[in-house]
Amino acid sequence: MKKLLYVVIFFVFIVIFLYVNNHWLVVSKHVFESEKVPASFDGLRITQITDLQDALFGEQQEKLIAKVKTTNPDLIFITGDLIDSNRYDLERSLQAVRGLVKLADVYYVLGNHEVATNKVSEIYEVLSSLGVHILANESTVIERDGERLAIVGIEDPLMGRTTEDMLEMVNVQPDVLTILLAHRPEVFSTYVNYGIDLVFAGHAHGGQVRIPGIGGIFARGQGLFPKYTAGVYEENSTTMVVSRGLGNSSVPFRIFNLPEIVVMELKKK
Repeated sequence: MKKLLYVVIFFVFIVIFLYVNNHWLVVSKHVFESEKVPASFDGLRITQITDLQDALFGEQQEKLIAKVKTTNPDLIFITGDLIDSNRYDLERSLQAVRGLVKLADVYYVLGNHEVATNKVSEIYEVLSSLGVHILANESTVIERDGERLAIVGIEDPLMGRTTEDMLEMVNVQPDVLTILLAHRPEVFSTYVNYGIDLVFAGHAHGGQVRIPGIGGIFARGQGLFPKYTAGVYEENSTTMVVSRGLGNSSVPFRIFNLPEIVVMELKKK
């Protein structure tokens, strides 16, 4: 009888552990401080979500939307894999988007899962109709009090262009603070070579399974014990923040890897 009780307790513990690891939303806060931040943009708050895929946080994604609202975003970035190509359900993903566009201006770049569906045009059309700013190898400039910053977005390389080609298309301006939305973090050296100031990326899922004190175990495009899975990376004048993301794909569980919302605040140095 005792053995059966221990088995039941262990089973319940595993269920709770897996549920928490895959549904407990956390917010990670960072500060980007630079002389290139215009004074009128000092304190600007950017909230990033990425790799939502098939994850569901409350009915109609209400928990995710509420959590993003608590971050008081000025801008919201979605850095790809809004959907999952293995279980394509655009309507489910749009539940989150419909709530997010009510909170702040939303900017979006696609990820490899959108490309894999062969429905990129449909996804772009629907998101655009909801008021999302699509950045398909494009840049846009935001102005405040006569000062500017550039927001740049590139598509996933699965669309048939190299990262270098896409960055050439957006025409990075060295005299303007440039913020890049890009799905993949593994090409950080390319972002550095092009002098991007601040990069938002996802894709790595935090390494899916994380070992406390060591980091992620595996990420597509990086292999075992990947370098770029979570947090802030700096090289020369480029800073990249990589979100652990929200959902999963072929591997159904995240271990020691809570779903993450990233907040970056700009500070004038």
